[in-house]
Amino acid sequence: MKKKIVLLTMAAVLALSATACSSGGDTSGGGSSSGGSSSSDVANKDKPLVWFNRQPSNSSTGELDMAALTFNEDTYYVGFDANQGAELQGTMVMDYIEANIDSIDRNGDGVIGYVLAIGDIGHNDSIARTRGVRAALGTGVEADGGVNSEPIGTNTDGSATAVKDGTIEAGGKSYTVRELASQEMKNSAGATWDAATAGNAIGTWASSFGDQIDIVVSNNDGMGMSMFNAWSKDEGVPTFGYDANADAVAAIADGYGGTISQHADVQAYLTLRVLRNALDGVDVDTGIGTADEAGNVLSDDVYVYNEEQRSYYALNVAVTADNYQDFTDSTKVYEPVSKQLDESDHPTKSVWLDIYNASDNFLSSTYQPLLQNYDDLLNLDVEYIGGDGQTESNITNRLGNPSQYDAFAINMVKTDNAASYTSILNQ
Repeated sequence: MKKKIVLLTMAAVLALSATACSSGGDTSGGGSSSGGSSSSDVANKDKPLVWFNRQPSNSSTGELDMAALTFNEDTYYVGFDANQGAELQGTMVMDYIEANIDSIDRNGDGVIGYVLAIGDIGHNDSIARTRGVRAALGTGVEADGGVNSEPIGTNTDGSATAVKDGTIEAGGKSYTVRELASQEMKNSAGATWDAATAGNAIGTWASSFGDQIDIVVSNNDGMGMSMFNAWSKDEGVPTFGYDANADAVAAIADGYGGTISQHADVQAYLTLRVLRNALDGVDVDTGIGTADEAGNVLSDDVYVYNEEQRSYYALNVAVTADNYQDFTDSTKVYEPVSKQLDESDHPTKSVWLDIYNASDNFLSSTYQPLLQNYDDLLNLDVEYIGGDGQTESNITNRLGNPSQYDAFAINMVKTDNAASYTSILNQ
């Protein structure tokens, strides 16, 4: 089996998770409905299961939930390399500052100030991205073996203890880099990664210390675009996000600083492909690292597989003014794995799949449309369930008859809550 095995340090494990993380649209009614009965006599506890986007893990420590990841012999996780992507985002911001050092300090005070929208303080992706930005900009403070990822509130005077002032030497001058403010973007109903909350936050920050803000950074594009449209576009302040949502990629032409593509096209394919392989009883690497009979195969520069963690991770790509035109269609299937499977050899099977938040922009406008493209190619009849982004029960209550499905793809609200789903399959 051709697999690229990645040995991860504890710091990387703390940073890895599901993801992505993001912001807006209804996913509850898309795709085909399975409705019919499963053709399999396999017990629910033995049916193929893929966790995706949010990796089963302890939201406080980042420790992986190996009981969930090894629920049965056909259980896997599909996401992206959060640590690699976080480093890319931080580097992208730093590269922009250095390339524009003559104009970046808007009020000429010698301090390059940035504000940071944090998605979910208990989500590994959010933790990784916050750490990545702070590490790259020199504002990170070590805590518990890694860079502190706590929100700081406001810090215009540089007195916060969870961050420190960084320094950049460029253009023959020395500049201070300061995180002016950061907060978790959580709305009153409890939903995190909330775009509207981010839009309100930038309004508050701008009214308090607007001319000090030189850079806006967000853990995802949903929040980033909300802040860009509410304030930074008109002010000419570069804004950086994550996810390469279509609207964010298009906005680069209007001054959006950049974003990170987490190769959602590869992730969506892997989410359904590992299920297809398990249902067919073939090697899990089929159509992934090893070409299938139709010619579908992925090169090892777009994903890695960690055998110990039973996890597939797509690799990330920085999207900036230099290459954004290559990423304008976020729902286009990845050409190397775009070939239809023969239904006579791969008969239609039913899959129950949930999206943790029907109002999540990345999942609803990018990930689910990609899944819907791939489910046809892979002969999978997928029922898509949209959650409220707040409670697992809003999703699990709609898994009342798992026996009618052949396989399951689960996107949790909270990374700690895998047992809410496996307990149903164990009944």
